[in-house]
Amino acid sequence: MYWYSRFLFERALALMYLVAFIDAANQFVPLLGQRGLLPVGAFVGAVPFRDSPSLFYFLPTDTAFHAAAWIGVAVSCLVLSGYPGQRGWLMSAAAWGTLWVLYLSFVNVGQTFYGFGWESLLLETGFLAIFLGASGTVPSRVLTLLLRWVLFRLMFGAGLIKLRGDACWRNLTCLDYYFETQPMPNPLSWYFHWLPRRVLHAGVGINHFVELVVPFFYFLPQPASSIAGIITILFQLTLIASGNLSWLNWLTIVLAIPTIDDRWLRWLPVQQPALTSPSATYEMAVYVLAAAIVFLSINPTLNMLSPNQVMNTSYTPLQLVNTYGAFGSVTHTRGEIVIEGTDAASPSAQSEWRAYEFKGKPGDPGRRPPQVAPYHLRLDWLMWFAAMSSPDDHPWFSALLAKLLQGDAGTLGLLRTNPFPDHPPRYVRAQFYEYRFTTPDERRRTHAWWFRTKKGSYFPPVSLADVR
Repeated sequence: MYWYSRFLFERALALMYLVAFIDAANQFVPLLGQRGLLPVGAFVGAVPFRDSPSLFYFLPTDTAFHAAAWIGVAVSCLVLSGYPGQRGWLMSAAAWGTLWVLYLSFVNVGQTFYGFGWESLLLETGFLAIFLGASGTVPSRVLTLLLRWVLFRLMFGAGLIKLRGDACWRNLTCLDYYFETQPMPNPLSWYFHWLPRRVLHAGVGINHFVELVVPFFYFLPQPASSIAGIITILFQLTLIASGNLSWLNWLTIVLAIPTIDDRWLRWLPVQQPALTSPSATYEMAVYVLAAAIVFLSINPTLNMLSPNQVMNTSYTPLQLVNTYGAFGSVTHTRGEIVIEGTDAASPSAQSEWRAYEFKGKPGDPGRRPPQVAPYHLRLDWLMWFAAMSSPDDHPWFSALLAKLLQGDAGTLGLLRTNPFPDHPPRYVRAQFYEYRFTTPDERRRTHAWWFRTKKGSYFPPVSLADVR
């Protein structure tokens, strides 16, 4: 029986939606609003609705963005309480459907700021949640299998992309670099990085086992399925402890819950009610869903089997059945962009430049990496990607500099510090550094977490007139 499993899965998924909508409420407008770095209005004017359906095609305004985000927060809290499921399948489906439509609307106009695999993962999982049924009915085994299929594609796809990608996954050395060069290290990343090399190499082997072998056990009878799910959860908790990967690892844990039967979950402080059989209408809807998922799984399955496998791709604009993968390659050195401003009328080598600090990504070498996940700092992540290529590849970057020169309050709210609290700087620039974790000896002597070396200029000094 999977009643406790469904109970826990519903609340955990509602919590993930809650985090995602709080994220949208805080960041969507300064990033994508009417005066954002990549305004939605320009996007919906260039991309047809059928290619990227969203409610915001009809009202691409800041008021609509804020309203949709806070409605999403409210409905997430409602679902978290369990009330919709207590009122029957249709009420439950309406609540989950509302969350899915609202978040799809954000993702489909979110452009590069919403171009992450866990966005599609949340939408695919959230769509299946529409069919979870009423809390007083017997859980659907068909839906349980569909959720396990999502988890299988997520884990197995991640394992395959590693074997086909960077050679360090095959020679077991990727963790020699990963904790230092991952998008956003957390307070424990420094300690993971300095584990003995044989431990790190064993960790890569464990990664391959969990991602390439364990997923096949999700579909076996109990207790094999539960054991596989628990192994997956423990593996994800290790990843959570070692870095900030937004809600990817948390949502993977949520997806592992349907592999676990009630024998493992009776400790939950809730009493299972007397269950009734679901209605014929509900069962028919689940079978139709299953048939659609089988058909839509053809392309993701072929992608997994292909030697040219790609990561994190959606095959429909509704993000229903997607392909996943993570860290097919691992960078061996860490580049960081440091944005600075000056009040000098004519910038020179003697000018005083003051740095802007971001909330999550490394900046000040003496600052300990923060814990931010499952919250997603979108601008910080994009800065990590920008450091791997030219600013010409990132149209939002020059817009960011322009906002800093304007002293835009929304943009500054995305940052940790503003070195120009009284007035905007006259010029800004971006410097490129190579960062590495300090050694244990350097850490004892300097108390710094990072050592950085300046490599050159990423973006030359510009004034507001230059950026315009």
